[in-house]
Amino acid sequence: MTETGVALRPVSEEDLPMLEGLTNDPQAAGAFEWHGWHDPHFLRRRWAETGMLAADNGMLMIALDGQRLGFVSWHKTRSGSTSFCWNAGLVLIPEARGHGYGTEAQRLLVRYLFAHTQMNRVEASTEAGNVAEQRSLAKAGFTKEGVLRGYGFRDGAWRDHILYAVVRSDLGPDPERL
Repeated sequence: MTETGVALRPVSEEDLPMLEGLTNDPQAAGAFEWHGWHDPHFLRRRWAETGMLAADNGMLMIALDGQRLGFVSWHKTRSGSTSFCWNAGLVLIPEARGHGYGTEAQRLLVRYLFAHTQMNRVEASTEAGNVAEQRSLAKAGFTKEGVLRGYGFRDGAWRDHILYAVVRSDLGPDPERL
């Protein structure tokens, strides 16, 4: 728990309808996260198999005073011929957007991943037009690294993304610095 009251917790079976809505409902997902309808049972199968916490990926719920605000997720991605990093993402319910909850959730996720895994880097990208998420990542301690041209396909067009990252040395000797 933080001064804002935002906390991360494992996904429970009761969370699945909300997660399904945030990933399979255009209104709930929002303009930058809506990528079309997909297998509606994917998350239930994943939860049954791993509880959303596997060696190469994971998902945690974002909560404020017991109320679900959305989720953070991560997956292992190759960063070199013999190295890997985490790629992180976040989706909030519409009512929780714009209040700083996503910033705090991303900060908490970085701390969690650095405390419990040996990865040296957590990266995240967002569409060039998603200025709110760019501000959130910067406030959460991520460094803007550059533009990924034509990186993501959404709504009939290829979109540029902005890449952000945090490496362990950004935290210095104090892992709570972020």
